[in-house]
Amino acid sequence: MNTALPPRFTITRPEIERVVAAFYANIRKHPGLGPVFAVHVEDWSAHEAKVADFWANTILHERSYDGSPMAAHLKAGNVKPGMFSTWLDLFDSVLRAELTEDQAAAWSALAHRIGRSLRAGVVDRETLPGGIPKLF
Repeated sequence: MNTALPPRFTITRPEIERVVAAFYANIRKHPGLGPVFAVHVEDWSAHEAKVADFWANTILHERSYDGSPMAAHLKAGNVKPGMFSTWLDLFDSVLRAELTEDQAAAWSALAHRIGRSLRAGVVDRETLPGGIPKLF
């Protein structure tokens, strides 16, 4: 009996890897996000492979990723409130450029859900109601 879950939407592992590579090529050139990532990423190929594993796990239900995005973003220490919307806007533009409209829409919806969760765990925990920064 096959108990594997079906993919969340139709996409292949090579398409996931292509999107991740295109996204990080854009990240490296981005004036705001590039320096944030550059502080932490020494081996871009390894980083992209790990992120591709994350998305393959999330979308295709592969079991190739064993990290914790929340822990990684908390540990980074330099993730700020406005970065998530900038990251998602850039990611959406790559999705639209690299995939079909249906694939891009499905992956974008998933990325935005994950982004909201990461933002809540990494950034919003450092703010008071109304987005007021905790100073103490």
